Amino acid sequence: MEYMTTAEAAEKWGVTPRQVQRLLANRRIPHTQKHSRAWMIPADTERPDDLGREKKHPQEKSLFSELSDILAATTMPMPIHNPAAILDTVAEERLRLHYEAELAYLCGDFERTKRCYQKMDGDDASRLRASSVTIAASISTGDYPLYLEVETFLKGFVKTNTNDGLTAFADLMLTTAHVSVGAVNMVPGWLKDGDFSALMSPAKLDALYKRTKCFQFLGQFEAMLAVAQTALEFYTSKSAITFHGIYFQALCAMACCALRRADEAKRWLLKALEDALPHGFITPFAESVTGFCGLLEQCLEQEYPEYYDTIIKQWERTFINWRIFHNRFTKSNITLILSLRNYQIAQQVAHGVPYKIIAERFHMSLGTLNNKMQVIYETLFISGKNRRQELAKYIW
Repeated sequence: MEYMTTAEAAEKWGVTPRQVQRLLANRRIPHTQKHSRAWMIPADTERPDDLGREKKHPQEKSLFSELSDILAATTMPMPIHNPAAILDTVAEERLRLHYEAELAYLCGDFERTKRCYQKMDGDDASRLRASSVTIAASISTGDYPLYLEVETFLKGFVKTNTNDGLTAFADLMLTTAHVSVGAVNMVPGWLKDGDFSALMSPAKLDALYKRTKCFQFLGQFEAMLAVAQTALEFYTSKSAITFHGIYFQALCAMACCALRRADEAKRWLLKALEDALPHGFITPFAESVTGFCGLLEQCLEQEYPEYYDTIIKQWERTFINWRIFHNRFTKSNITLILSLRNYQIAQQVAHGVPYKIIAERFHMSLGTLNNKMQVIYETLFISGKNRRQELAKYIW
């Protein structure tokens, strides 16, 4: 059988390539094949009779409905003893790709996550759904071209759509990078205010997670803990594993660290590690080593020594990429000057943690800590009586 490309079909039928891509995404052209990112259409396929009617109906309405369906189908909890078994229960390829992308991300296989996204080419609803985890994977690998591709795709919906639900969802996906690298000034006001009314129900859990991250970077740790605990209570299952459930447990631990509730922080962190590590889910911890204030290293050494090197090495590989993206967003290169360890110490100082506690966490004397901080302040050209406050401007 002979085949034609998307562009050839568009020329033959007298339509735009975009219209042909929408037909392919909606499975309205029979007997097609997909090789890598290219669609192959039987050469004798006639133009669909109702193609012209697509121009009379706003795309947003059908796309909104399709996205809602995909969200509902891809937010099911995963089996607690074998999360990957969810892949065997999902028959439709586009849904399998979403679960595969998220599982790969949790395990630190960012390249696999990106490949899943590329396989969704031409399927706008699927790409919208997968944008958040793809943005995170692209930043973790320093893949700026892919990040720009996803960002451009999402901004197109924010600027041109008249459907409030689609616009809000695309806005929420864009916020993935902003809250992850601490560029809170770029987060939309509706998310900071907690007004999720425009979002479809399955997307509200992700909105809660990103609002919790906003509280973290704003230093509002009581609110951070309260929202994370509420999300765990009402939106996650104790008998199953969810992508967000692990992250909310980690956020509870980080909030308690910042509030100096050491025992509570350790309980939350150990519960998250217990749920995640047996399945190889290391990313929620490797992303946030500094946020645990030294507690993560302690728990890994005592309870999960076999994962210590894996998590710390992933943090070292990906941290610099996240920091570079942070500086792109905040228009500042100041954090690139500090080493990983000095940055971790400076973060605790900026958050107001007493020197004595910091010294204990990092197993050093007060004199050594004072010397390190003097170097940090000199490196950042910070002086005067309010050095902690000045340091906080540069640390996320």
